[in-house]
Amino acid sequence: MRPRLAAYNLFKPPCRLRLHHQCRLTEPEDTVDHSSNPYRDLPSVDRLLADPRVAALAVERGHNPVASLVREVLEAYRAAIASSAALPAPTVVEAVLARAETLRPSLQSVVNATGVIIHTNLGRAPLSRSAIEAVVRASAGYSNLEFDLDAGERGTRFSHLDVTLCRITGAEAGIAVNNNASALLLALAALCRDREVIISRGQLVEIGGGFRIPDVLRQSGATLVEVGTTNRTYVRDYAEAITERTAAILRVHSSNFRVVGFTEQPSLSGLASLARERGLLLLDDLGSGALLDTRAYGLAPEPLVQDSVRAGADVVLFSGDKLLGGPQAGIAVGRTEAIQAMRRHPLARAVRIDKASIAALTATLDHYAKGEAEREVPVWRMIALPLAPIETRAERWADAGGADATVEACESTVGGGSLPGESLPSAACVITPPSGTEAFAAALRAADPPVVARIHEGRVWLDPRTVHPSEDAHVEATLIRLLEASGHGR
Repeated sequence: MRPRLAAYNLFKPPCRLRLHHQCRLTEPEDTVDHSSNPYRDLPSVDRLLADPRVAALAVERGHNPVASLVREVLEAYRAAIASSAALPAPTVVEAVLARAETLRPSLQSVVNATGVIIHTNLGRAPLSRSAIEAVVRASAGYSNLEFDLDAGERGTRFSHLDVTLCRITGAEAGIAVNNNASALLLALAALCRDREVIISRGQLVEIGGGFRIPDVLRQSGATLVEVGTTNRTYVRDYAEAITERTAAILRVHSSNFRVVGFTEQPSLSGLASLARERGLLLLDDLGSGALLDTRAYGLAPEPLVQDSVRAGADVVLFSGDKLLGGPQAGIAVGRTEAIQAMRRHPLARAVRIDKASIAALTATLDHYAKGEAEREVPVWRMIALPLAPIETRAERWADAGGADATVEACESTVGGGSLPGESLPSAACVITPPSGTEAFAAALRAADPPVVARIHEGRVWLDPRTVHPSEDAHVEATLIRLLEASGHGR
């Protein structure tokens, strides 16, 4: 396990120290011979690169990046000398090593012990083994991404997903782009530009990252028409708002929040009937996009994509990396004419999906087609995980944690803007660290790979539900190491 080096501020220590040729900082300023040239006291680039620790770093990260880092550190020292600023306390070698973390890729795998299954900040849905293998096959060499092998001529990347999407959802056609916000933007731009789109005020949601449905509509060139109230909207509200400029009715599922109490929203079938009668399109943005019935797992019902298609929506939009459990993608399924219009629109190229995501999405959808999603798709495997094995693993972790660890009941959440307010009974290894919760959680994150836990009620909680069993040994070893270092190990 490699040591992790924290970022270092070269000019933080207040004292002025002198550099020596052997890369050491020596006596304080009052003992320094001021007649010497401080620049000459700096070691050369070659001398620093010859240091065994820096040489080892160059083997790991490459000679050129490490040489550039050495030059950056030396330049910082020269700038400090030129400005008569206080020089840093460590040796130049130590300063180089302290900044070595900047040479490592910032995106890295982590152990998710938060109990949040679709954790937006931790990359949302992990891929199945088959999806990962499909990505490798598609990315390791050439593929028929946009080549028709039968005709021997240019093809379209949209064809790879069309058949499977239609078979699973019952739609006539489908398209996938790079995320669901893009799918909605493309649908509105291709089908509703310069015309009106009717939406309930209660569905003008913020979809994350500060992006809001009204903003997406504005960028598409469509005109937003709000109807009803925040808590109650009826079919008649939509009917009364229809004009000759109306292109579509848009329903947006509130997948990341819940309005309870005195509420009313029309059924999708009711909106579909109105849209058909008035010659309008019906767009249904489901957000999370479940293909399995969440009620079977003790959760509240989440709208199913196939139900929206059957209810008469012309275009159904949903994410690939939420409840579907695949890669980041925005998927639209529906009537052939509408999907073809989206494919032909110039924006389709700007938001198109790449070959790796197509491969992963195809493999993920194949799990549903085979009826094996609960077993093979990690999101559903975690949702379906019984409490007993979670408790057993939490107990093993607590044994590793010693006297500072206990096992307590907790609640896992689906996350990812899905099923707000819903949770799954779980168990956690709960640590009361002597060093303090924030410091201990930070130490967990400094492990290799990092372990991300949850702080609650002044303690650190680690939920095994979202940790792959192959990562258990690392979690246990990390707990033992950190608690033994604090003198509170088992």
